[in-house]
Amino acid sequence: MSAVGTMLIIKESRNLLRKRRHLRIRKRIRGTPERPRLSVFRSLRHIYAQIIDDTTGHTLASASTLDPELRDKVKGLRKTEASRLVGQLVARRALEKGVTKVVFDRGGYLYHGRVKALAEAAREAGLEF
Repeated sequence: MSAVGTMLIIKESRNLLRKRRHLRIRKRIRGTPERPRLSVFRSLRHIYAQIIDDTTGHTLASASTLDPELRDKVKGLRKTEASRLVGQLVARRALEKGVTKVVFDRGGYLYHGRVKALAEAAREAGLEF
């Protein structure tokens, strides 16, 4: 097998392993109206955060590096710095909707780097988890 073929298998299996971890986490974590779920998705270039009430399946607040409010601020920043801004924005939007407590769903990613930066920024902005 060529090196390119091997890399595809490794990348595919890495994402598959993350999805399995996420399913294991989701068995235990459930967003309720009193304490919705703060879900994080991380791509190579961007990061997305949503606050979700799983009982109704509604997204109460969301933010990402693609958000019009952040798009210009994020240009030229490191990815962890951009994640901090997303964490602050999602927390501010959640507080506007009256959400103060959430459960954190790291999406199968390690609590490290961009995911950790987003979580800490959301805590500093007033969300409890």
